[in-house]
Amino acid sequence: MGNKLRFGVLGGGSWGTAIVKMLSENLDNVAWYMRSESAIEHLKNEGNNPNYLSSVEFDVSKLQLSNAINTIVESSDVLIFAIPSAFLESELKKLTIPLTNKIIFSAIKGIVPESGLIVGEHFHEQYQIPFKNIGVITGPCHAEEVALERLSYLTIACADASKAELVAEELKSHYIRTKISDDIIGTEYAAMLKNIYAIAAGIAHGLGYGDNFQSVLMSNAIREMKSFIDGVYKMKRNINNSAYLGDLLVTGYSTFSRNRMFGNMVGKGYTVKSAMMEMNMVAEGYYATKSAYLLNEKREKKSKAPIINAVYQILYQEKNPKKVFRKLTEKLD
Repeated sequence: MGNKLRFGVLGGGSWGTAIVKMLSENLDNVAWYMRSESAIEHLKNEGNNPNYLSSVEFDVSKLQLSNAINTIVESSDVLIFAIPSAFLESELKKLTIPLTNKIIFSAIKGIVPESGLIVGEHFHEQYQIPFKNIGVITGPCHAEEVALERLSYLTIACADASKAELVAEELKSHYIRTKISDDIIGTEYAAMLKNIYAIAAGIAHGLGYGDNFQSVLMSNAIREMKSFIDGVYKMKRNINNSAYLGDLLVTGYSTFSRNRMFGNMVGKGYTVKSAMMEMNMVAEGYYATKSAYLLNEKREKKSKAPIINAVYQILYQEKNPKKVFRKLTEKLD
């Protein structure tokens, strides 16, 4: 495959911006799809994304910018999707260019609402992309720390190790370390589930629970995650690796975590709607909570998922966070 493959990033948010920054360290040309024409014009003139990670300065000569998704897809061999899962399908519906010969990597931490599938499975089932051409980019890694060039770690998962290596090579730099994995299903489910647990951590903080309880919550969350993922796709995996436990911890504890921030607001008494409006950002865990809850309910053998259930009751059944968490504390050990 070599370095001749052309990379395209789809999504103009903070994570899309961070991925373009990482790729720009190694590539002379990166195609970038952003919906906002005004953001593209600003980038061309000022060298930065006005809406996300505005401190990052780009060499615009390295960027092929377009608000036409077909233009970027047509000119790229490797497509990295960083569009929030709630909006992915509406963007894909704009495509007239086939995806069948593309290598697709998801940097999306969520479930596609229209299909109820994680992104990799959605591409496989809805767009007939073989799993060998689908990969996942997971943390632990916050876009804001990439912008600051603070040392960060990424796990690149794909059934085809050579494709994982290819993407890992183009993302790594003096501040980004990469490793590869063949657990595409497990890493993607972990990336989705950790956002739910981060909301739980935020709710707990908003309710006034301290560090002692948070440590118990996170300890139970990683066990719940393992049980849930094993129920979906059992294989040999070390749940304590950074793609699972590390990603959970950074999302559950970091001040950069929008899911924790969202949960914190709900714990403090905001309604779900008012918290979303005030944040003006997508908390992927909100959509993931419903999908994970319903997926577990449909199983013949349900996983014990008291944390997911508690977050679901608060977000979707409008139950009192204080009462729900009081009951949850009795189920944790």
